[in-house]
Amino acid sequence: MIKRIIAIFSLLILAPFPSTYSQYDSFRFSLQGQASAWIISIPERSFISQAGVRYLPDILIDKQISNNLFLEAELSLNSFIASDFNNREINDSQAKLKLYRSSLRISTNHFELRAGLQKINFGSATLFRPLILFDKVDPRDPLKFTDGVYGLLARYYSNNNSNIWLWGLYGNNDLKGWEIFPTKKKSIEFGGRIQSPFLTGEAGLTYNHRQAEQSLFPLSYPLSNKHSFEENRFAFDGKWDIEIGVWIEAAFINRKTEILSLKHQRMITLGADYTFPVGNGLHMLSEFFNTENSEKLLGKGDGSNFAGVSADYPVGLFDNVSAFFYRDWTSKENYFTFNWQRTYDNWMIYFIGFLNPDNAKLNQTQSGNALAGNGVQIMVVFNH
Repeated sequence: MIKRIIAIFSLLILAPFPSTYSQYDSFRFSLQGQASAWIISIPERSFISQAGVRYLPDILIDKQISNNLFLEAELSLNSFIASDFNNREINDSQAKLKLYRSSLRISTNHFELRAGLQKINFGSATLFRPLILFDKVDPRDPLKFTDGVYGLLARYYSNNNSNIWLWGLYGNNDLKGWEIFPTKKKSIEFGGRIQSPFLTGEAGLTYNHRQAEQSLFPLSYPLSNKHSFEENRFAFDGKWDIEIGVWIEAAFINRKTEILSLKHQRMITLGADYTFPVGNGLHMLSEFFNTENSEKLLGKGDGSNFAGVSADYPVGLFDNVSAFFYRDWTSKENYFTFNWQRTYDNWMIYFIGFLNPDNAKLNQTQSGNALAGNGVQIMVVFNH
């Protein structure tokens, strides 16, 4: 119910916009959108294994209320239809129309408050993100598509580029990021972040608290009569420029669960990037990622190690190529994606080739089964 109230409140603000503050000339209304259509071919399954279309209309209204006070409302819908094929027969189809963004934002030069369905993300890592708390962006996805979360976000910006984040979320029960357990229904998730300049870059500290739903976990684990438990996440990240860009992102999760092997989880990413003076500039990025679950905070447990490398190169005014390579050192599996992009004004064409394990398991946010296996994807995008 509260989730619906937040969404409806964000929509209702659209109506009085033009007349309420008519003494100002800075009222702006814009209607934008993105339409995309794609075909995925995985020959081992079917010549066409998936086909779909998506349209994301976006209405943005903003108004300057006074010299240092601004009001903004956004409404965006996610409408799509997609079908999976097996041996030229439709195996599964989905068609949905749902809210994509619905938020109200009040801001000054140093402060902003945003309520509704919104995207919240931060951190220093790119390929493997311990701080992927609320979004589901896959770095290999050229459109960077992600669902939002319902909540209230406050941010304060100081004159020295330091900033403070505070948030409270409600009604987000699907798995997000690296979560193992979903958030308990009708519970509030909250946290905060401090980010400040540090040496030649910046560093941040993050905390997040939520109630996790234990009863929905696979029954093969010995559970107590507790249906939920507290989860606290503490994180640190930093990024610096020392001829090359270097960064670190680490998260420590404490779960008050009786599943001993999952009481603690550690995640850390170390990364670096550099643009080589080759032709139009070859940008390369690499990251190493470790995650481990254990009974004790610093004890041994079960985990995985990943290494990743990405490269992108602008071929000319209209073309760009990029590639991603991931190595799972624990399972000895490789993931490879190649992307060629061609741009014509509002049109973009993508040709994507991929060589992935049949059961891709990076995490639930990244590509999923659609790009599992070996195949190609062709996507056409129109922005207006």
